[in-house]
Amino acid sequence: MAKNGLGPGEAEKSSMMDPRLLDPDEELVKHRWLDDAELDQTVRLLESLRRWHNAERSTSEAMRKDMDLGESDMRALRYIIAAQVNQRLATPSELAQHLGLSTAAVTKVLDRLAERDHIRRLPHPEDRRSTAIEATDETRKTARRIVGRSHAGRFNVAAALTAEEREVVIGFLDALSATVPPE
Repeated sequence: MAKNGLGPGEAEKSSMMDPRLLDPDEELVKHRWLDDAELDQTVRLLESLRRWHNAERSTSEAMRKDMDLGESDMRALRYIIAAQVNQRLATPSELAQHLGLSTAAVTKVLDRLAERDHIRRLPHPEDRRSTAIEATDETRKTARRIVGRSHAGRFNVAAALTAEEREVVIGFLDALSATVPPE
């Protein structure tokens, strides 16, 4: 038996999320308090999170590629579409606040989106000093086709859980988010 508790050939099959493989001396991850079944289940949970993260990233990359957008462009477009769906006008200043970007950076984002026919800039109906922004019909349809179905699937999975299961998942994900150092 190897020092990490894995037999010959088992290390190759083991997950790169497994602390028995990555941190056998427990310098970072204390894991000896878990029995093998608990440790295996914990590793499976982390692998499942990795698979979900990869699937989410692939969906996002596919949409960005399909629509020729960068990450900030995509986030801006999501905000603009959500405003339209809720019958609100999106403005550059709201968008800057939402994205945490300067108004100059938002202007560049909007220029790129307009250049690719994803948005239209319109005179604001109530404030002559401002501009209203709306997504084009084609862009809304594309976003709905690519992201809408994916979001609906995620929502259905979450809704299928019991109230207690959702609270456990919420607590887990919030605690997991808290492990990430602030920017």
